[in-house]
Amino acid sequence: MNSQPDGSPPGNGRQNVYWTKSLQIVLFILTIWFVISLGCGVLFRENLDAFLPPIGGAPFGFWMAQQGAIIGFLLLLFLYMILMNSLDRKSGFDQEGEE
Repeated sequence: MNSQPDGSPPGNGRQNVYWTKSLQIVLFILTIWFVISLGCGVLFRENLDAFLPPIGGAPFGFWMAQQGAIIGFLLLLFLYMILMNSLDRKSGFDQEGEE
């Protein structure tokens, strides 16, 4: 049996650090998602319309709710991929080069 003297599996500390940082990344991404979806599309729409130029003939707040949010979500997917790959490499959990 591969366990440490206290009964916990080996590498448990490293896994806990990885899990904590992973949750921080997810919370960061969800916060940005919330700001893009609810903030730009609903809460700040009037301010976006008043202070930013229209895009494609539509007010910026409307454009952000319809088109900009989709672009923002795609960018969040790529940001999540980059951050998690970086965390995997730093923590030694990457699988590049393994078959």
